Amino acid sequence: MTDLCRTYYVSQKHGNDQNSGRSSAEPYASLFAINRLKLQPGDRILLENNSVFAGQFLQITDSGTKDLPIVIGAYEDRTQAEQHPPVIAANGQGIWYQDYGCELDSPAHTRSGYVSSAVLLYDAEYVTLQDLELTNSGQDIIGERYSAPDKMNRTGVAVAARDKGVRSGITLRNLVIHDVNGNVYDKHMNNGGIYMTALKPIARNTEAARFRDVTVEGCYVDRVSRWGIAVGYTYAHAAFAGAELSEEAFLKYGHENITIRDNYVKRSGGDAITVMYALRPVVEHNCSDSAAQEINDRIYQEPQKRGGKVAAAIWPWKCKDALFRFNEAADTRLNQDGMAYDADSGDGTVYEYNFSRQNEGGCVMFCLEEAIHSRFCNNVSFDDLSGTISPAQNPDALLSHNRYYVRKGIPFVRKNMDGGTYTQKADEIILLEEEER
Repeated sequence: MTDLCRTYYVSQKHGNDQNSGRSSAEPYASLFAINRLKLQPGDRILLENNSVFAGQFLQITDSGTKDLPIVIGAYEDRTQAEQHPPVIAANGQGIWYQDYGCELDSPAHTRSGYVSSAVLLYDAEYVTLQDLELTNSGQDIIGERYSAPDKMNRTGVAVAARDKGVRSGITLRNLVIHDVNGNVYDKHMNNGGIYMTALKPIARNTEAARFRDVTVEGCYVDRVSRWGIAVGYTYAHAAFAGAELSEEAFLKYGHENITIRDNYVKRSGGDAITVMYALRPVVEHNCSDSAAQEINDRIYQEPQKRGGKVAAAIWPWKCKDALFRFNEAADTRLNQDGMAYDADSGDGTVYEYNFSRQNEGGCVMFCLEEAIHSRFCNNVSFDDLSGTISPAQNPDALLSHNRYYVRKGIPFVRKNMDGGTYTQKADEIILLEEEER
């Protein structure tokens, strides 16, 4: 910290926007006062515990530096013995426009539209967001149907890169995000608990928009639609065509040094945790509980021309050498996928020392021809359903030293998900007795 670094205090209970905001004795009352500021490296924004900022939001477009990040967090309410994290309840406010600037990898995916986010970090870098509670419910929007096809996308935290090249140093830590009623059909809009995206730059001669040094850790995410945590879809998807993925493509267009750890995602509408277009990302010590709550005919009713009625728990998309370790996935709901883990269209995906339990779509899928060099080693599957594995036209998956506890009548290979080639080494299949389930 330097003498030029400033701290701004905000209290819904004790503040006034006419205050200086520079001390806990003279806090601002609303987040609108923060959105008007020009933030500098090292600045801190602190929201008072027990405050509820209803119909409010944060939109941050300024950046810190590696040594002086901008920090957004909480401070103690000295008038109360009991402390609860400050709540930003966006309630459909905090609207911004997202446009990838090109078609996505499938024309069935939505590429642009309005998004409501409780917190938006737009072209910002070296920002730490921590110790807050975020919601973005649609229940107060008159006339809105939950499954409406044109429903606005909603996010707890949205992070977007567009016109400033590589955006580095984004840390999301110890956040509680719940009741985010997004659009279940829009897979790759900023839509769900935490979603990060790279959009096509508008400015000429701008480096590719992408992310580096991103950490999402210690967050609790519950009842969000569509995604739990996703980092991060990119407009530059065409650079990652084919099965063999070069490091050069990631160093120019992809994301580097992505870490997702110690998060608990419960009752996500679709997928729980996904890392996309990343070089050697690490996804560890996370838990997915009851993912894919909305990928069913009861809720997923009006997709129109949009595809994507599939979801799994914890998986990569178009990554190179992604590492998934010490994660747990349980009770994923059945859909066309519905499994705990999915090595999907990536090069060198490794799953090791993970646990899965009673996922209705099975334990793991090795998805189609562009998922190559996948390894699934030293994992435990307990009573996963439909079929333990799904080779799904995969060319070369290796399964080694895993232990599968399988109930009677459940096939090892899921029906209609076979056709691939896989190798097993020292795997153990144990038949479960009924009283053990």
